[in-house]
Amino acid sequence: MTKKIESRIVDYEVVRPVPPPEEAASGVAGVPDIEHMHEQLQRPESLEGYTYKIKTPLSEHALYVTINDVVLNPGTEHETRRPFEIFINSKNMDHFQWIVALTRIVSAVFRKGGDCTFLVEELRSVFDPRGGYFKRGGRFMPSLVAEIGDVIETHLREIGMIDAETLDEHQRRFVEQKRSELAGGGPPANDGDGQRGAYPDHAQLCNKCHTKAAVQMDGCLTCLNCGDSKCG
Repeated sequence: MTKKIESRIVDYEVVRPVPPPEEAASGVAGVPDIEHMHEQLQRPESLEGYTYKIKTPLSEHALYVTINDVVLNPGTEHETRRPFEIFINSKNMDHFQWIVALTRIVSAVFRKGGDCTFLVEELRSVFDPRGGYFKRGGRFMPSLVAEIGDVIETHLREIGMIDAETLDEHQRRFVEQKRSELAGGGPPANDGDGQRGAYPDHAQLCNKCHTKAAVQMDGCLTCLNCGDSKCG
């Protein structure tokens, strides 16, 4: 409906959308503003981070992946740690161009804010046409890019953005029992990289955890790493 203005306009105001309750509360006197991850967030002078080593059979030189985090709302109940940037360094310069491109794109996704956990599955779904490789401990990696995705997942678990996948009590006892039966009294020894090793040479690749740890036991293919069993 059209409304005719009879008097002179002396003032005006732009009507803004009503903010969500959690954002509206931050504007109340005495309530601190809650800072969220966004593109305009300025990089602090210093950032905390972790560096992860990737050693593959594809090269004699290791890759070192560094992920730096920014701490939002420090010292408050809303304190959170979010990834801000990623760097990958190696003496091997064969993959220099795509590594630089990958680090810039992933860093841009980190700074965009929101849920960045989808990067893990996107990178893990990249397959090398020449075939993948097995890490120490028997876990299969379809490509070097997939292992970088694996490192990102490790980091996101470390800072609490992805919940750790743990076996329940029943699964844990089942796996330990099968390991003990196979080893004749004890579970496989640790291989020094934080992963269990010493799986049988004839073990097959587990379709669930992608570790070469599935063996035939009691007439059923059972994974000694995650407990997955064809018999349920």
